[in-house]
Amino acid sequence: MIGRLLGIDPGEKRIGLAVSDAMGIAARELQILPRLGNAEDFAAISEVAARREIAGIVVGVPLNPNAPEGIRTQADAVREWISEMRLAIPLPIAEVSEYLTSHEARRLAHQQKRNPREPVDDLAARIILQSFLDALSYGNATFPPSETHE
Repeated sequence: MIGRLLGIDPGEKRIGLAVSDAMGIAARELQILPRLGNAEDFAAISEVAARREIAGIVVGVPLNPNAPEGIRTQADAVREWISEMRLAIPLPIAEVSEYLTSHEARRLAHQQKRNPREPVDDLAARIILQSFLDALSYGNATFPPSETHE
């Protein structure tokens, strides 16, 4: 898929956003949105997507390989959020694991000399998006087709 992609790290209090270049090679952090409610969050994401001419969205899902089976996890909640986002935003959406991205984002924030108390959701979104772009370039990922919304 060629075109600018939007990376999303959906947290409970904030949503981190990152954007790729038009060739889909490199990701960079974009901004952090406060969580306001799904309708408001999707409207803000949609506005960013339109302004940045986004071709698709990559959302990090907090998969936990050690989660007990049958227990509702944060990954379940994020997948429900993604399902609702698919109804609100008519762009293809890929789900990727965000396992350990927060740790990597904190390390990157330290390298950038950010205040340790500053949120790193945008950096986590960058890491999520970059890992997807790298997988795409190696043929280890595909982007889902755009769904029709009626």
